[in-house]
Amino acid sequence: MIDINESVMQFLLALIVAGPLLGAVTALLPAPPGLKMKSPEQAVLRHGVLVTGVILVAAIALALGFDHDHPSKMQATTDISWIPALDVRIHLGIDGISLPLLVLTTLLTFLCALYSYFKMPAGPTPKAFVALLLVLESGTLATFAVLDLLLFFLAFETVLIPMYFLIARWGGAERQAAAWRFILYTLLGSVVMLLGLLLIGIKAGTFDMVSLATDNGRSLTASVQVIAVLAIGIGLAVKTPMWPLHSWLPDAHTAAPTVGSVLLAGVLLKMGTYGFVRILLPIAPDGFRDFAPYLAAFAVVGIIYGSLACLALAKKGAKGDLKRLIAYSSVGHMGFVLLGIATMTPTGVNGALFANIAHGLITGLLFFLVGALKDRTGTTDLDTLAEETGAALYGKAPRLGGLLAFGAVASLGLPGLAGFWGEMLALFGAFKPADDLSRPAFLTFMAIGAFGTLLTAAYMLVVVRRVCMGAVPQDAPRLADVHTYEFAAWTPLVALTVVAGLWPKALLGLTDPAVQQLLAGGNR
Repeated sequence: MIDINESVMQFLLALIVAGPLLGAVTALLPAPPGLKMKSPEQAVLRHGVLVTGVILVAAIALALGFDHDHPSKMQATTDISWIPALDVRIHLGIDGISLPLLVLTTLLTFLCALYSYFKMPAGPTPKAFVALLLVLESGTLATFAVLDLLLFFLAFETVLIPMYFLIARWGGAERQAAAWRFILYTLLGSVVMLLGLLLIGIKAGTFDMVSLATDNGRSLTASVQVIAVLAIGIGLAVKTPMWPLHSWLPDAHTAAPTVGSVLLAGVLLKMGTYGFVRILLPIAPDGFRDFAPYLAAFAVVGIIYGSLACLALAKKGAKGDLKRLIAYSSVGHMGFVLLGIATMTPTGVNGALFANIAHGLITGLLFFLVGALKDRTGTTDLDTLAEETGAALYGKAPRLGGLLAFGAVASLGLPGLAGFWGEMLALFGAFKPADDLSRPAFLTFMAIGAFGTLLTAAYMLVVVRRVCMGAVPQDAPRLADVHTYEFAAWTPLVALTVVAGLWPKALLGLTDPAVQQLLAGGNR
């Protein structure tokens, strides 16, 4: 930890939240402030790299200045009255729960901007692309940093429009239908969520998330908590996405450009699970307890459903799309996150938060790799890759094939890599859930979830066998191996996947004290 003045920490957090928005505005100016180049398109893309790089550096500085001895304490806080009539405040702050998600968001957005500088997706002007990317980053970062329910909702909704346009204007086949399905599902869920947030704020007399968490539901009746959890939970479940509210996700991922898929899986899905932990668990614990067994049931159904869908797509002759397969794998992985949250135990919730970060790193890498594979072969169809083009990546592009295999084994939860710890802790949490929850029911959920890990290993190994292995015909054209810019964009994800797997304490040491205090509803 570096000793940084609190005012500097406040400035860094404000810069992280508002900086991308300012960068989006300047990107649309006739001459963006990025270093000028011969091509105006390259200049604005470089501007995107510069802005996201500055925000990443600010996030790293914030993490270094964070008081790691007191991760349960809200730090770098700013609290300014915004709408006095409604007692809405611009209240910002971070603790051990939000800091990792903040750093993950800035990292993935920077890597996407860097990747796009060299491999801009086909579509309209780069000015609009960079501006939308930065607005998306600002909304996501604000979601993890704000401590007011109404501000949370505004930040939560801010990301919808830029992601819609990224899919609709820079996506692939069926992009319009996928974009409309994405925004309609999430908007309908958000309307219900807003009603729940308003109910809590009106009944409790405040929208301040810290005060509400400290109160721990004592100012809310049991019926109010139940209604609020149901309403807010639906909105969060759509974004997570939880089965059966997941059907927008495969289409959105399949149609989105590479960087859109990376951010959608790596960051946007985390907003829903973060809301469960930050809002529902501490603010309406009694209402959440009533729904916890149902949430766990939906979670394990999602684990099995997502895995079976991936197996169906992976088998020979199914005409399965590799990008769609990874999208369905997210349904299963996020099921483990929801299962951990549903246990209402420090072990389970810590596992959920760890799995969130691991999924962002690993699935972000996988979508980068699939995008590179499509650039080289012109397809993501598994049958075509395995037969007609004879991908055999180990022989035709060994470094690319090795990275794809690494991403696959990390995704299936190989011990020693990041994907292992979150899912195991979620299962351990289900082994001994909170005292008021039915242990036999959660033991059943644990067994079903454990079976889902076997299915995950099965479909990932099938993908590796079909895409990476096989003899390379002598007359087969060689594929370009990993380019320098791809190496730069992917190496941090590989390195962090290994580090988090070998040294889980680095993350759990941040989240555990904050989770313990969040579940206890104590003062911060």
